[in-house]
Amino acid sequence: MGNEVRKLAVVTGASSGIGLELAKIAAAEGYDLIIAADEPAIETAAQQLRSSGVTVDAMEVDLSTREGAAALANFVGDKGQPVDILLANAGRGLGKGFLDQDLDEALHIVDTNVTGTVALIHLIANEMRARSAGRILITGSIAGFIPGTYQAVYNGTKSFLNSFSFALRHELKDTGVTVTCLMPGPTETRFFERADMLDTEVGQSDKDDPRDVARVGFQAMMKDEGDVVAGWKNKLQTVMANVTPSGILAEQHAKMAAPGTAND
Repeated sequence: MGNEVRKLAVVTGASSGIGLELAKIAAAEGYDLIIAADEPAIETAAQQLRSSGVTVDAMEVDLSTREGAAALANFVGDKGQPVDILLANAGRGLGKGFLDQDLDEALHIVDTNVTGTVALIHLIANEMRARSAGRILITGSIAGFIPGTYQAVYNGTKSFLNSFSFALRHELKDTGVTVTCLMPGPTETRFFERADMLDTEVGQSDKDDPRDVARVGFQAMMKDEGDVVAGWKNKLQTVMANVTPSGILAEQHAKMAAPGTAND
């Protein structure tokens, strides 16, 4: 019993929101944790999670770069435990029209949501494939189905992640490694505050509970489902998005995401 290898979960974007709730579920399931985020609050999250009785290691790291992803992968490797599940949840959003955004901020969204996620998965999934075991949950979004007027860059990155997840799943289907895409809708997290979207209709709307979203995603991953949309309203929205012309979807998105629509 003393030599039993403990299960390990790696969770990114785990300082708050969906990522923290995913980490809580993993801890409750007996997984040791390595959690990461690009802010000091990751240490507060680690202290909270240690009350579950599992080992928790935290790393403050900028996952918008290949260097940051490599640093986290090395940090994981130094622990000497194989990664059983990777919960690739780190992400950022940004509101307002694209030409009104600061270009550096817009590119940081691309780098965080796409570059860092892809780099980290490449590093950790190769280790999983080598031992023919592992589960990956990628946090995409129903935003990936909709042209994101006033969130053009963010929705574009989520469209990439949704597509990437499905493709990677099929590439790994005979390897023992599974890939699941969690696609939430608007969720009660710090996302809209960070994205400077509190003056929008969607920023002020009723949102899903991150605990429910995380639970749906974690269960889908453990059942080896390819994708899951959290919440029946969001499921309906994705169905409608598949049969609605892109121009109409873009117009509808503008009505909820344009600056000032919270007051309309």
